[in-house]
Order: sequence, then C-alpha cells, then structure tokens
Amino acid sequence: MAVETPVAELGVLIYPGAQMAAVHGLSDLFAVANQVAAEHQAAQLPLLRVSHWLADGDNAPKRVYDSHPCAETGLVALLIPPSIAGFQAGQASPALMQWLREQHARGATLGGVCVGSWLLAESGLLDGRSATTHWTSAKAFAEQYPKIKLKADTPIVDDGDLITTAGLMAWSELGLRLVDRLLGPSIASGTARFLVIEHSDSASACGSNFAPILSHGDAAILKVQHWLQSTGATDVSLTAMAERAGLEERTFLRRFRAASGLKPTEYCQHLRVGKAREMLEFTNGTIDHIAWTVGYQDPGAFRAIFKKITGLAPSDYRSRFGVTPPAVVAR
Repeated sequence: MAVETPVAELGVLIYPGAQMAAVHGLSDLFAVANQVAAEHQAAQLPLLRVSHWLADGDNAPKRVYDSHPCAETGLVALLIPPSIAGFQAGQASPALMQWLREQHARGATLGGVCVGSWLLAESGLLDGRSATTHWTSAKAFAEQYPKIKLKADTPIVDDGDLITTAGLMAWSELGLRLVDRLLGPSIASGTARFLVIEHSDSASACGSNFAPILSHGDAAILKVQHWLQSTGATDVSLTAMAERAGLEERTFLRRFRAASGLKPTEYCQHLRVGKAREMLEFTNGTIDHIAWTVGYQDPGAFRAIFKKITGLAPSDYRSRFGVTPPAVVAR
C-alpha cells in the first residue's frame, strides 16, 4: 500500500497594495523547496501546498489559488507580504483582523514582511511581543503600537508563532525560515543555493531555530504555548502551565508531550535558547545579561544548556554568527 504524503499548507495573503512580486516569489520559493525535497527522496517530508488568500472589502479572505488542491488541513503558516506604498487605511479591515486572529488561534504561524508587521500589529496579536518593521516607519510604528517591543535594528524577529521582518525583500528569508522548519536546514540551504539568495547558516550549523509544533489541534495546549511565547517562558512552573491549560498536572504533562513532542521543561529550554540565539546574533549584550534576560539566574546553567542544544558555547556562537547592530545616528 502506498504511503500518503503529508501536506503542509502555507497561505500567502493578498491585500490592497500588496507587493505581488513577493506573493509570486514566495510561491516559487516553496515550489523550488518541494523540488529539492523530492531530489532527496525523503518520503516523510511534507509536500508544501501554497495557497493565495484575497482580502478584498469587508469579507474574510478567500482562497483564490491552490498549488495542490486537496482536503482541508488548515494553514500551517500565513505570510503577509510587504507593500511599496506603505501602510494605508483600509488594508486592515475588521474582517481581515478577525480572520488573522482566527488563523493564529487555530495554530498557524503568522509571518509579516515590512507592512505585514503593521497588519499583525493592528490585529493585536503582537501586543506584549517583540517585532520589527521597515526602518522608515519604525518611529511611527513605535508611537502607534506602544504595547509592542519594537526591535528596529533587528532584520528578523522570530518569536515562534509570530515572525516579523524589516526589509521589503526580506520575504525570501521568511520563506526560507519556514522551509527550514518544515523540511529541515539542508532543504532550506539547497533552496537558497538554487535561487542564488542569501540564507543565514546558523540554522544548518547549529540546528534549526526553535519552531514549536502548533498545528496539533489540542486547544488547551496551544493556549499554553501562546502564553509561553508571549512571556518568553521566564519564571514559569509546571503548576502554572497546568493551571493555564485548565488541566490536572499529570494530564497536562501527557498531553503537552503528545502535542509538542517535548516535555514542558525541554520546551521552555528550547524557547529560551532560541531567544538567546537572536540576542547573540543581533545585540552586544553580555552573555550573563542575555542569560538573565531569557530566564536563567545561573549563567553557568545557561551556558551548559545552550551548548547542549546548539553544540556551541554562547561566545563561540556570537563569534560565528553575530552581527553588530548599526549605530543610531542622531538627526
């Protein structure tokens, strides 16, 4: 009996003013990733199904393109492309905002490029979270959305279930990051080589950035995962997580591992190390300060866990992949 190939649907949103080059570029990138995966003959890898969703008027977005029509499986991720015109009134209709919140609540990872960050901000999903956007609109973004921790000097902020990027052309890195999550770093690197585009080699060298499983269908566990992402999993306990899920601790442990593939303690470690990797790459903070920021009171324990997960000491990781943030010029 033939084994049915798993399918992962990646949606691309088309809103008024969306950059169509990004819409079609992402579609081509995922098609190339499917080709590279097929060449590896890895039957267990999912087929990337690309769909386009048109947001027009006061109605919820409708699917207008489907690369591999099949039974409904739900979106694994939804990508919001940039707009050359910038953020405009009417792009964030109430119906679109509600639809974005619904996709996130169902377990989809949402990714915004440039103006896409504004649409995510309008939905309220970024409140209390870290995000980035295009440098030309950073000041206005910070003023309009004070609840969001803006990292204007960071090109990409991968917060697990919410990803934002700063540049108009950053859709390629966002696409590759999702290929890395779903098909692995080797397929992502192969896709980048085929398209002759840059891709950070930190994932292939040290394992993929932490990519939580969100499409498992267990609403109670997903609620806890969203909470952990929003808090950074700092100062959390098994009791607090079980209470957040509304479950008895033993039941929570069983269901959390079944849904996420990890024990709660392991999950929190991966989440914290993922945030530490971002800080080591894009900030000049001391390693002890980074350890404290991501939730470790003991820097030694942080160094041991970081090396266990990435294979590198934090200092070595920064030496290989760190990027000095650009200086802020006073005007």
